[in-house]
Amino acid sequence: MELILKQDVIGLGYKNDIVNVKSGYGRNYLIPQGKAVIASPSAKKILAENLKQQAHKLAAQKAAAEDKAKAFEGVALEIAAKVSATGQLYGSVGAAQVAEALAQKGIEVDRKIITMREAKQIGDYEATVHFHKEVEVIVPVKVVAENAKEVAPAVVEEVVEKATEEVEDVIDDVLDDEEDVPAAE
Repeated sequence: MELILKQDVIGLGYKNDIVNVKSGYGRNYLIPQGKAVIASPSAKKILAENLKQQAHKLAAQKAAAEDKAKAFEGVALEIAAKVSATGQLYGSVGAAQVAEALAQKGIEVDRKIITMREAKQIGDYEATVHFHKEVEVIVPVKVVAENAKEVAPAVVEEVVEKATEEVEDVIDDVLDDEEDVPAAE
């Protein structure tokens, strides 16, 4: 089903894009929510005329988006989260936490324009902020342990325990191989 988007839909397209979607998604969600209209030949002609008339307005919107994007130069986030003894997060870190961390740095961004693979472990991730169809900013996000003092000894202990088990397994394998070799006469 071919539709014309009336507003931005993250993961699908931007306002005034013509997109192909499954008919159920179009009829049951996009059209009733007012996010799209059916792309009939007459609707396409109207869209083309509107885009011609709004070309300067769209250029101004892109310039405004680029100005907002400049505020993100050199911005890197560090988000503290509660972590279990194995290094696994309680819950996850997603777009809402990124928007909150940006707000603490004085940069107001709607969480709906942020996409990020949900972080479920400590580590480095990337969040993408979609300001405009052609203007996106990637913000590095580092997820750290809020309770690092409790987690570090437990993680070290677990790593040492696994290493010890692996060494013991290797020793057992070597000893077993020596028993299987016939003695030289």
